[in-house]
Amino acid sequence: MAVFGVLAAALGVVGLVVPDALLTVMGFEPVPDGGRADGDHTLVFLTASSMAALNMGVYYVLASLADWKAFFRWTVPFRLLTCAVFTLAVVTGRAPAGFLGVGLWEGAGALATGLALRYEKGKGTDAPQGLSDPDPPDTP
Repeated sequence: MAVFGVLAAALGVVGLVVPDALLTVMGFEPVPDGGRADGDHTLVFLTASSMAALNMGVYYVLASLADWKAFFRWTVPFRLLTCAVFTLAVVTGRAPAGFLGVGLWEGAGALATGLALRYEKGKGTDAPQGLSDPDPPDTP
């Protein structure tokens, strides 16, 4: 969760500071300065989504530091939905093939999070401390 948060925040900063670099990473060809048509709001949307990525990244890092398992669980279905939507955008021609990496990143992150949560639940580490201690201390 923390790694995803740091990466999301970093990419958000890149999008705010060097938007063409972020477009290139996602498989879009940047338009040279002065080459945008009137009414092209690409940079406005890129600024908004970059700010959202920065905020979301910070939320993930803070949730990770707090070990907030409920937040982790909530992210799984929504990251899978994001994976599906982004993948469909590529399949239907709305986005370039390079954008598929974004969808796969979301899907892989959701699966890794879900598997980690399931593993921890099996170990009993998801319960409040003291209620499910797999190795209780010896009593004299």
